[in-house]
Amino acid sequence: MAIPPGGVCAPGSTLVNKTGGWRTFKPVYDYDKCIKCKLCELLCPDASIDPRDDGFFEFNYDFCKGCGICANECPKDAIEMVLEEK
Repeated sequence: MAIPPGGVCAPGSTLVNKTGGWRTFKPVYDYDKCIKCKLCELLCPDASIDPRDDGFFEFNYDFCKGCGICANECPKDAIEMVLEEK
């Protein structure tokens, strides 16, 4: 998909354009520490944290930009930002 002049994309374009490929750090869960409080999911600016059937969450790395908000706000330090290896 070509970016139009001015850089404005059509609504819904982020569903097509995977934006997580340029991150330097990625979040990784420690499920033993997670208390399923949902703060990570609620505060993720990219909506890249999806609930699982067991009440835990998983990252959608296609859209996660590695901002670290989830790790910073986790009350139990259950999310660690690790260097992305490509």
